[in-house]
Amino acid sequence: MGLTMKEKQAVTKQLALTYKRTGKKEKGKILDTVIELAGYNRSYASRVLRERAKPRVLGKGRRGKVQITLVEDERTKRKKKQRRRPRKYDKEVVVALRKVWVICDCICGKRLGPYLPEIVPVLERLDELKIADEVRKKLIEVSPATIDRLLAPVRKRYQLKARSNTKPGTLLKHQIPIRTFSEWDEKRPGFVEIDLVSHGGGNPSGDFAQTLDMTDICTAWTETEAVKNKAQVWVFAGIEKAKERFPFKILGIDSDNGSEFINGHLLWYCRENKITFTRSRPYRKNDNCFVEQKNYSVVRRAVGYRRYDTEEELEVLNELYDHLRLYTNFFQPVMKLIEKTRIGSRVKKKYDRARTPLQRVLESNFVPKQAKEALRQEYAKLNPVKLKREIIRLQERLDDLVRSKSRPKQEERHVNLEYIFT
Repeated sequence: MGLTMKEKQAVTKQLALTYKRTGKKEKGKILDTVIELAGYNRSYASRVLRERAKPRVLGKGRRGKVQITLVEDERTKRKKKQRRRPRKYDKEVVVALRKVWVICDCICGKRLGPYLPEIVPVLERLDELKIADEVRKKLIEVSPATIDRLLAPVRKRYQLKARSNTKPGTLLKHQIPIRTFSEWDEKRPGFVEIDLVSHGGGNPSGDFAQTLDMTDICTAWTETEAVKNKAQVWVFAGIEKAKERFPFKILGIDSDNGSEFINGHLLWYCRENKITFTRSRPYRKNDNCFVEQKNYSVVRRAVGYRRYDTEEELEVLNELYDHLRLYTNFFQPVMKLIEKTRIGSRVKKKYDRARTPLQRVLESNFVPKQAKEALRQEYAKLNPVKLKREIIRLQERLDDLVRSKSRPKQEERHVNLEYIFT
């Protein structure tokens, strides 16, 4: 005759804590005993013993607090001291890391980690960062994963979507060859992708400012120029201005199929200056993946999605871009994809070490020594904190101009992180 239900409960209750604290071999023997006495199968017996060892809620006390009891014996009543590893990165390290993170435009740990050994001495030399020797050592040694973990409480992400206002240019398409992102394997600077970023604020009517974005494939060097509208004359003038600011000669231009680029004026200009002119496939944004990425990380993050349609706003945009180009190209490390492997349904990507566009230009053997020396001298005079403060001032100026207009206001979220490094 088998055991009754109460007897089975008594057996499992007696053996539950012993089962919980023993090793694998002892657990097997306890399971055999429970199976023999109670008649359970092995899986169910294991589950019953685990459930019996969990805390149980008895009810509420006088003050409404839940009372919990444990099935325990004399050994489990003794409180065990928890051994905690001492914290390596204390409050001083976290405060310094937050300050550097904000100065570097809140980039991720994989980009910030390799850049810390360079940017920390620069900030100390400019008296923008004052830390002890021990804090400096820890700050330089911190890993990318730890950076993301330490900054998680202050990291805020904003995801905003925009609309495309690209109108196809059908003329001269057959004269401009198609080039896809997979064919960009140049190891030398000079081959750039170009695109326009619309500042219509969701209202495509009338004229409004456009930002011309030019990004070099090899070095990720980015130049931006605000133009009055998408007219060919303004876009072409913007291309000439931005081209002169590159520290190397432009060898090739790749654009989308918009009529502002696919026109006889730009085609003639490229032929006269021996510049290779190519275009992407229609409706394939990933063919211009390098510049499309900069459209958000450089332009949208700096000026947002509001409508800018006045001369004063255009002037402020270009003044902002004068500071932004220095901040982005000299103090913003970027990673480049060097390998992509497909394993079944998963894609494994491998990136190179994060470096600034300036560092990539200085490493190139195709850039003249005079240009490199001029870049080094300019870099020695720059202060990333002053550039960041000036960018924030001009961003606030743009906000004031938009609010002062009589049309309905567009609310937009902004993160005021200036207090961390002021």
